[in-house]
Amino acid sequence: MEGAAGGSFSDDQFWEVCMELQRFQLVGANWELMVEAQGICVYRRLDELLQLQTSIFKLPRRPAKFTVYIATEVLLARKKQTGLCEYKVYGVLDNCLPDVLADVYMDLDYRKQWDEYIEELYQLEYNGDTVVYWQVKYPFPMYNRDYVYIQQRRDLDLNGWKIHVILAQSTSVPQIAERSGVVRVNQYKQSLAIESDGKKGSKVFMYYFDNPGGLIPSWLINWVAKGSVPVFLNDMANACQRFLFPTCPRGEAAHTLLILHFIGN
Repeated sequence: MEGAAGGSFSDDQFWEVCMELQRFQLVGANWELMVEAQGICVYRRLDELLQLQTSIFKLPRRPAKFTVYIATEVLLARKKQTGLCEYKVYGVLDNCLPDVLADVYMDLDYRKQWDEYIEELYQLEYNGDTVVYWQVKYPFPMYNRDYVYIQQRRDLDLNGWKIHVILAQSTSVPQIAERSGVVRVNQYKQSLAIESDGKKGSKVFMYYFDNPGGLIPSWLINWVAKGSVPVFLNDMANACQRFLFPTCPRGEAAHTLLILHFIGN
């Protein structure tokens, strides 16, 4: 997964994520199942960085009484593993209607109420795009991380079937400068597709990658992601219940995804 990019998302990008949901759990080559619990499957694949390298070769030119060599410059491409992982998540969230789930995901003010790891979260408009600033709490002695990313949602129609697709990718805007004591995450990408499971729940696909930077070892980043990705879905499922029933205690909605116990076991 390559780094930050700016600009709006294309139609093809939205449809690509939509089709991932239709190919439910057909993850492709090099993806390994990491967690499976309560209807949620998390797959991972080592991220690869494409490196370009210039090499000079001497090629003989003939015919000639003496062999003449001409120096030719060749651009070689090779892949190098970064040690980080990208993730695909497939699952069904019971009792979470697709429209509600998509609305809860996009509602930043409401997210401040249910996501305990948020330090700061807001959005602004820049060049016609919705840009989100998101600062995440990290435990001492690590610095908090912050993200600046473009986010867009489209509701697609696939043969009369409604699919909610939300895309996010890191960018940079002059209004949001880096802050002292906070590490800016410059590589972040997330995709989410949601449709009805045919009952009262939602069928979900999510892709996730980020590089939090700093001196955190890649194995620790991957271990945290292993737990944080499904736990995020768990929290969002509970938030959907409270979105519909504001007086419902937090614990009563937890039956939709009780997978935290399984993480790390």
